[in-house]
Amino acid sequence: MIPRYLVDIDLDSIPHIRTDVIVIGAGIAGLFTSIRASETKKVLMITKKSLLDSNTRYAQGGIAAVISDEDSPEYHMQDTLIAGAGLCSPEAVDVLVHEGPDGVNDLIRMGTQFDQENGQFALTKEGAHSQRRILHAQGDATGAEIVRALSERTKQDPNIEIWDDHFVIDLVTQDGECFGALVQKPDGQRVFVQGDATILCSGGAGQLFRYTTNPDIATGDGIAIAYRAGADIQDVEFIQFHPTALCYPGAPRFLISEAVRGEGAYLRNINGERFMEKYHPQLELAPRDVVARAIVSEMENTKSTFVYIDITHETEELIKHRFPTIYEYCLTYGLDLTTDWVPVAPAAHYMMGGVKTDLHGETVVHRLFACGEVSSTGVHGANRLASNSLSEAIVFGRRIIERIRELPPLTGAPQMRADKPRTETAMQAVVEKKLKLQRTMLRYVGLKRSAKGLEKGYEELARQLPFFDANMTKREEYEFANLLTCALLTTTAALRREESRGGHYREDFPERHDEDWVKHIVFRRGEDKVEERIHHV
Repeated sequence: MIPRYLVDIDLDSIPHIRTDVIVIGAGIAGLFTSIRASETKKVLMITKKSLLDSNTRYAQGGIAAVISDEDSPEYHMQDTLIAGAGLCSPEAVDVLVHEGPDGVNDLIRMGTQFDQENGQFALTKEGAHSQRRILHAQGDATGAEIVRALSERTKQDPNIEIWDDHFVIDLVTQDGECFGALVQKPDGQRVFVQGDATILCSGGAGQLFRYTTNPDIATGDGIAIAYRAGADIQDVEFIQFHPTALCYPGAPRFLISEAVRGEGAYLRNINGERFMEKYHPQLELAPRDVVARAIVSEMENTKSTFVYIDITHETEELIKHRFPTIYEYCLTYGLDLTTDWVPVAPAAHYMMGGVKTDLHGETVVHRLFACGEVSSTGVHGANRLASNSLSEAIVFGRRIIERIRELPPLTGAPQMRADKPRTETAMQAVVEKKLKLQRTMLRYVGLKRSAKGLEKGYEELARQLPFFDANMTKREEYEFANLLTCALLTTTAALRREESRGGHYREDFPERHDEDWVKHIVFRRGEDKVEERIHHV
């Protein structure tokens, strides 16, 4: 059993700090909601590293919104629902496609400079989009530009206080209401931060896997602390593996953006053959889950560890102008995008599920909200449409702030009660435990799954459960506890869903079964069974 709290502490024995809104995490979700909240509230923004460390910073492709006269919210909605493979919430998607353009205008007002051509936004197209609707910045550095603009705004805002290098251990709740968070400072001191609203913007869980495009901070903290606090966790079996991450000796799994294929790149196996026509009529621009599994199949068939992405048939000028970051990065490893085929392989990229929210970002725990990748709004379903993630963060960020403005001030004082005293010390080095967990997830809960493998994977993960009895004091220990929580939830959900859909593929159940599985798998701590909620279609 995963405990309610990771540490034992008497709240009365530690300092208390009061604010209006607590924002946990940076990235587009944390920065944007902080700026909007600060218009009427005092905001405390807590990041475990710094404002510049988030998945947003690595987002290359762009942000999807209906800007062009040739596009429409209906087209955007249709594309999103098709990619989501029957599990999107139509209401949530409707909100996204209609409110996305206003959110983009907010970003522009906050200083984001999107690329333009001839006085118009330079829109591109990505996989599974029917229209050009992706705004980008500095070619392929959209996320970095958004983080630059928003972080500058937050630093200048007198209503926003920023705590870098602070770790949120747990949320403090009582009677289904969130009172704030237990936070560990860089020197190890713990404080209780109380707020009228707490917003989780802590990103995803890419570090569940050995190979990921995510930074090392993506350890699923928000999902795990929300689960311990009693929130619903939904759809975590659906993990998106980006099809094309650089796969080269000595290089990290650097993202080779979907937009490269959007601009006409081919995928070739190690024999030089294009292969996507065997798998999908949209070829290289098929949905990500289809492309990723096709690449794995080609790797297996040719006994290789990679395939190639080839854009050498496009002009040198286009490549350097459109993909300056990718071009320069590949050059550092001796690969020239203009003349070389670049070796790529799938890597864990995005978690479609997360902390379940309503259409205003609120969880079942009153005053607790979730925004961005940590959330499960219903927008992404079983497979996220490219570039919808940044849109989701701003659209639902705006709605969260609307809801928070209606909240009355918090009253009362909560108590923290530990399940049992902790006296154990962590025996094995946490770094070894994390590597073992990542290998287990990659082997048994990756792109291709089966009951036999998932059962074996769960068994191996469950052996680590005694770790929760340890007396944890370090960030790495909390992170491992959070990763283990997410790993167990993801593996259980994947074992339960006996079909293949979107980012979840079962070799023993290779077909999609709408008659039985148009439903969500939802976890809530303390309930023995997996709760299934039939989705409205």
